[in-house]
Amino acid sequence: MSDRLSQTFAALADPTRRAILARLALGEASVNEIAEPFEMSLPAVSKHLKVLERAHLITRGRSAQWRPCKLKAAPLKEVAGWVETYRRHWEQSFDRLEDYLRVLQAKDKGAKKGKRHGRKG
Repeated sequence: MSDRLSQTFAALADPTRRAILARLALGEASVNEIAEPFEMSLPAVSKHLKVLERAHLITRGRSAQWRPCKLKAAPLKEVAGWVETYRRHWEQSFDRLEDYLRVLQAKDKGAKKGKRHGRKG
């Protein structure tokens, strides 16, 4: 996978990695802090962090003995931009559906009104 969008989506495909990103959205954290809520080994968490790092979703620094992980939001912004195009399409589709439903409801009301006055619909 060479393009960044594919790397980002691949990294986001795993729920553990999404949970790690959610944690890092609150601020920097050590690997131990990130691993705390998960029932997995530190090496397993480190593998997830490497995937996130390769996708440029996090950075890992070095401060003495502490290796803080930090969220990098730029790739998520690229995903949001890509999804935005489709959001507009969905909204337009929903607007057309809403218009169509209004037409059907108006026809239904007209048919019921005609039956009440003894007319056949």
